[in-house]
Amino acid sequence: MRTDIITKEFPPEVYGGAGVHVAELSRVLSELIDVRVRAFGAPRDIPYARGYPELEALTGQNAAIRTLGVDLSMLADIEGADLVHSHTWYANTAGHLASLMYDIPHVLSAHSLEPLRPWKAEQLGGGYAISSWAERTAYESAAGIIAVSEGMRRDILRAYPTIDPAKVRVVYNGIDTAQWAPNEDTAALDANGIDPDRPSVVFVGRVTRQKGLPYLLRAAALLPPEVQLILCAGAPDTQEIADEVAGLVAGLQETRSGVVLIDRVLPRNELTQILTHATTFVCPSIYEPLGIVNLEAMACGAPVVGTGTGGIPEVVADGRTGIIVPLAQAEDGTGTPLDPEGFVRDLAAALTEMVSDPQRAAAMGEAGRRRAREEFSWDRIGRDTVAVYEDLLA
Repeated sequence: MRTDIITKEFPPEVYGGAGVHVAELSRVLSELIDVRVRAFGAPRDIPYARGYPELEALTGQNAAIRTLGVDLSMLADIEGADLVHSHTWYANTAGHLASLMYDIPHVLSAHSLEPLRPWKAEQLGGGYAISSWAERTAYESAAGIIAVSEGMRRDILRAYPTIDPAKVRVVYNGIDTAQWAPNEDTAALDANGIDPDRPSVVFVGRVTRQKGLPYLLRAAALLPPEVQLILCAGAPDTQEIADEVAGLVAGLQETRSGVVLIDRVLPRNELTQILTHATTFVCPSIYEPLGIVNLEAMACGAPVVGTGTGGIPEVVADGRTGIIVPLAQAEDGTGTPLDPEGFVRDLAAALTEMVSDPQRAAAMGEAGRRRAREEFSWDRIGRDTVAVYEDLLA
């Protein structure tokens, strides 16, 4: 069986959870089937992966148009595949057109949904209408859809009600607990001004609306004064969200110590150190299909305070591996909390509860590491994915 995986992100050009997912999934699939990865960007040095740059003829065009150009440039090389598997709207059009041209099944993995990210209009302008069209067309035509959580599956069927529910199967994201593991070194803490003797709340994520960072920054003002806030946050979607976050961080730094902003992508060795020494990890997202960052934190032994949205409650066992903060949200696609101030207070209360009992937090962290190792291994996810392929080719 030859499967061509289409993706925008692939190492070394990875900036989000979808890229991590494709890298790990393709690695385990390469041991089970003939897999070819077709990724946006520069040439890759992995034997089964090839990079496709943007077309020079489209230089200066809207980002969505440039994306479609890359999709089209991949089509000829997909000939001969038994099945094509695309990840995110960036790659969905390549998968859809390949399925039409070569009469092969198109499977897509749902990592997020354009209708539930309307703030992307800030980033893409008119291109958001194009990205939405590309995603809708691919989803409604796909032979099979893989959702990364039950919450994601519900969102798919709500956003695209014409889809046959039988086509949508759940295969969770995974974590490599050999690479993501407790790291007792403190060099990264020293280099970034983090005090290992003070309690800390750690956030890791892009500066984008869906990650809920402004709510966390407002909640941080309510935390006990000895608590550090470590923000591994970069790659803002827009200047507007970048300015909002920068202003909130500056305001916090004026009123409390231990507010550390790291706006570069950290090597895994440094990030595992910070996660290992965290009193708690926090995921304040208002939209999160699953959240690989939660699995990364759990694998390093950190308990998680996460919002009760999307797939987060399927990863974080409330009361056992962390605390789930209830979140009532608008159903207009924005995910906006119905009671923003109440959400901020509840988030602050959960974080305060966690950092105030470090022994309980450590026990939750150990339970989370066991859960990550036992229930979210990539080997298991690779086998489940191949089973989806085999069903569609039967």
